[in-house]
Amino acid sequence: MLAILDVVSIKYYLILSAFLFTIGVFGVLFRRNAITIFMCVELMLNSVNLLLVAFSTYHHDASGQVFVFFVMAVAAAEVAVGLAILVTIFRNIHSVDIDDLKALKN
Repeated sequence: MLAILDVVSIKYYLILSAFLFTIGVFGVLFRRNAITIFMCVELMLNSVNLLLVAFSTYHHDASGQVFVFFVMAVAAAEVAVGLAILVTIFRNIHSVDIDDLKALKN
């Protein structure tokens, strides 16, 4: 049975991961909705996970795939805490727009 990386070169995984990471960075920098920013952070984490799995398979070592599970656990915790904070903010100011958070300074 052929592995995926035997059919597809690792450079394509590098290109795809860089493309996904770039989309995530631009989303974090230019979006104002907090939920969209969280989704872009998750996209960046998933692009790193793709690279970890690709290199792990390429080098025939499972340590990269094990590390992916830890990254996914941290990402799940980040989403849970972030969404709890967003729900609290939405209850107070009725918006999840990042610019509207300046009102919380007062």
